[in-house]
Amino acid sequence: FSQFPVSESNTTTFQPAVFTVTGLRGLVGARLWLGPLLSLMYISTMVENCTVLYLVKTEHSLQKPQYLFLSMLAGADIILSVSTLFSVLKVFILGLYEVTFDGCLSQLFFIHTFSSLGSGILLAMAFDRFVAISRPLQYTAILTNSRVTKMGLAALLRGVTLMIPLPILLKRLPFCKGQTLTYSYCIHPNVMKLACGQVTINIFYGLVLVIFSFGFDFLLIAISYVLIFKAVLGIASREGQMKALNTCLSHIFIVLIYYGPLLAITVMHRINHRSSPLIHAVLGNIYLFMPPLLNPIMYSLKTKQICAALRKYFKI
Repeated sequence: FSQFPVSESNTTTFQPAVFTVTGLRGLVGARLWLGPLLSLMYISTMVENCTVLYLVKTEHSLQKPQYLFLSMLAGADIILSVSTLFSVLKVFILGLYEVTFDGCLSQLFFIHTFSSLGSGILLAMAFDRFVAISRPLQYTAILTNSRVTKMGLAALLRGVTLMIPLPILLKRLPFCKGQTLTYSYCIHPNVMKLACGQVTINIFYGLVLVIFSFGFDFLLIAISYVLIFKAVLGIASREGQMKALNTCLSHIFIVLIYYGPLLAITVMHRINHRSSPLIHAVLGNIYLFMPPLLNPIMYSLKTKQICAALRKYFKI
């Protein structure tokens, strides 16, 4: 295969000019139905999230912290989807399985950065629900538009800062364990497994990222919901308790669909080395495609203000 040499410790090793992505090759005839399905999912994801951005921007009733955070999540989902759009559709529609080495590193940077941003926004949304339920009278004073913007920028800055070292750490490595990646896109653990150089730093830094980005966010989200449930129990009426919990259902569902596959992928990469590549690929695609597709749907179905804005927009 085509390679270019890299000098390391007076020896000549190689980096591949291209990687080969696999998609779901374990499924017979997968391209025949996955290509159109994924295309439809991409179109739906873009339309749904762009609609959310438009509604939040144009509707005065949606100029509130809860919906501003939702618009940030929609923006992160759009960029995340765009970062994988061409490589995934190239695999499942055109049957082209090669991605350049530098293109792969760029893609994994955007995937990890905006996944981290999405995680940070989910944490901010959990805090938003906590303040709305436990401090309703101080809600607008605590979550001002300025603070909401700063929280979003902090999540973005954290993602960029934490993920910049990933392509740099991979770029320094020689690769001699093949060119084939498990997924139809590039992520750090998958690329790292093909390296034959010293990957201790990559492993350690990858673990640090999981703990201090996704793990930290999930822990704080869990703590937020413990406090939310405690606050709900303090509401006198049963009807009031159910109304308060109902405002959290969409967020809880998205948190589960977001962190469930991510946790499974993380564990499988680090513990179960004998698991089927097909299982890896299926979980990877669920993690990448389902949250951006379902986020707008869940919030649209469960939020009266968004439903009203949609009816007004489509004149229903």
